[in-house]
Amino acid sequence: MSDMITADLVDLDLSADTKEAAARALAERMVALGRVTDLEGFLADVAAREAQMPTGLDGGIGIPHCRSEHVTEPTLAFGRSAAGVDFGAADGPADLIFLIAAPAGADDAHLTILSSLARQLMNAEFTAALRSAGAAAAAAALIRGEQPAGADAGARDRNGARDRNGAGDRNGAGAGGGSEDGSAGGQDSVAAPAAASAGTATVGGDETPQPAEPARPFRIVAVTSCPTGIAHTYMAAESLENAGREEGVEVVVETQGSAGFTRLDPAVIAAADGVILAHDVAVREKDRFAGKPTVDTGVKAAINRPGELIGEVRDKAARGEVTAAAADGPAGSGGATPVERGGESGEGYGTKLRKWLMSGVSYMVPFVAAGGLLIALGFAIGGYEINKAPSVMDHFVWTQADSWAALLFQIGGVAFAFLVPVLAGYIAYGMADRPGLVPGFVGGSIALTINAGFLGGLAAGLISGAVVLAIQRVPIPKALRGIMPVVVIPLVSAAVVGFLMFVVIGKPIASAQEGMTDWLNGLSGANAVLLGALLGLMMCFDLGGPVNKVAYTFATAGIAVASPSDSAMKIMAAVMAAGMVPPLAMALATTVRGRLFNAAERENGKAAWVLGASFISEGAIPFAAADPLRVIPSSMVGGAVTGALSMAFGATLRAPHGGVFVVPLIGNPLLYLVAIAAGVCVTTALVIVLKGLRKPVPGTSAQGPGGGADPSAPAPGAKQPVAA
Repeated sequence: MSDMITADLVDLDLSADTKEAAARALAERMVALGRVTDLEGFLADVAAREAQMPTGLDGGIGIPHCRSEHVTEPTLAFGRSAAGVDFGAADGPADLIFLIAAPAGADDAHLTILSSLARQLMNAEFTAALRSAGAAAAAAALIRGEQPAGADAGARDRNGARDRNGAGDRNGAGAGGGSEDGSAGGQDSVAAPAAASAGTATVGGDETPQPAEPARPFRIVAVTSCPTGIAHTYMAAESLENAGREEGVEVVVETQGSAGFTRLDPAVIAAADGVILAHDVAVREKDRFAGKPTVDTGVKAAINRPGELIGEVRDKAARGEVTAAAADGPAGSGGATPVERGGESGEGYGTKLRKWLMSGVSYMVPFVAAGGLLIALGFAIGGYEINKAPSVMDHFVWTQADSWAALLFQIGGVAFAFLVPVLAGYIAYGMADRPGLVPGFVGGSIALTINAGFLGGLAAGLISGAVVLAIQRVPIPKALRGIMPVVVIPLVSAAVVGFLMFVVIGKPIASAQEGMTDWLNGLSGANAVLLGALLGLMMCFDLGGPVNKVAYTFATAGIAVASPSDSAMKIMAAVMAAGMVPPLAMALATTVRGRLFNAAERENGKAAWVLGASFISEGAIPFAAADPLRVIPSSMVGGAVTGALSMAFGATLRAPHGGVFVVPLIGNPLLYLVAIAAGVCVTTALVIVLKGLRKPVPGTSAQGPGGGADPSAPAPGAKQPVAA
């Protein structure tokens, strides 16, 4: 760790009163040493990580950290605050603050060293020595491991494991004079055994006292993971292992961090008496732990109260509480739903609802793109009358272009027919996992049958997921669990959803869908322009996020029929045009005023030309993440201009994707390109003006690509942007 922290990266009198100010003060030291190339960009990445989960820990420790493209080499800065800085820990402010900066492509060796620091923070002697250090050089040496933390510190190596004469290593090895990996000799003696009672054995007629076999310790396997995988992951592992040693419990931890992870031996998992999953991101290969007593919690719980978690596992084991096997749960659910496996602990129902809907949309979009482009190609080759062509099964001539056009059109139509069922099926899948697929697809198909359209698909998906979740709550005898996912759940849920869609809610939803279609068909003049502006704002608000997807889904819903209305095709054209504006504008801005952007942003600008031309709004995300307060509002204004002009010009589009590559399929293509160009110019001008108003302070330590002051670096006291 000698190259990661030096005395210049230590501030023993940190005067910051907020976590943002503390991060800035320590980051400025990194900038001064050339470890960070763009102060504001790096702080934006730190803030984005902090927004995922507070980095304060009990015991007065704050560990703001991130991986960032603005970091040149793994770096650690340390600050000690007399007043304390609030990093969100339950027990109050932190006086020991570590800013960990890892490059976006940091190798495993560097990440392993950073994880070693995280483990050291769980050593009371280490933190006490840092609080008493009198000089920056001494503190840096202590962190590097060149100076012992205290009288007992020599017994602990840089990985946080005691030597062979002390307690066991990170794999939960036991106390006593064991081997180098901490074992005491026998396979079952890897943790401090319970006291063994003495027994007797008869040898040659004499009774000779013999020691009884030591009782096998309670065994726990655990997984720890956090969003960044640098600090909390390894601190939680160390905390669980320490608590296990204190309680005579064998704890073996799999750390799923940024440096990758080594899977636990299946034999170790099979022999375990319980499982602790301490995570804030999805646990990889979670099904390995099915069928065992399990405590599933956030990563901070393992850091702050590991003893309680171990106690909870032991209590569950004593009561015989186990998780469902992968395909043998009470309803065949196999544990958490896809949304729960991919989300963060403690999410509210509003967040889950959004993810359920986005789950359906994400699976539907490929059908939209494939079907829409095939239909558009059919129109391009055979004209708009191709929708009246007979089935290619009855009439197909290999040498006629019209036959090929009809083939493309009819394949695209088949793909489009899956949109609503796929939407409904995967909304239900996001809610209830695989058992939700059958009622979801059935409900979506019924929505098409009764002309309830996309509104019906949304309702069918949510109802299907809710019905399956309700069935799974019903206590089922163990003997019947095997047939639940194959027979009972599909049968009951499909029947209930079908009844509700056909008899109860189908007609009202179909009426609402018809009313919305009539309203869209009646849009003209100012109303159409205003709708185009609104859709443009939504497309540029979060650049591929939920709001963007709502606008895109609204547009594709209108054209996902055999004969879409003129209004629906105008909406699709406006949405695609607006979505192309942000990346194209960022590309243009980096070209005409490159000095306002750092080297990494200028490189991203080159790629943004292609991404924008291909209708990939996410091409502007690097710029928005680094400077959201300037980039996002500018993009929204330009997107609104483009959307409004596209509607005013009457441009139409049948293809749901493709960017400039489907311009020949667009109605009024020249005016359509004018609308895009106008929005790009507006956004470019606003970004340049807003960035130009940011005045650099003379002598700032931020450096540009040539080694001089970077004009894009703001004053050290400038307000830190909030990560998008």
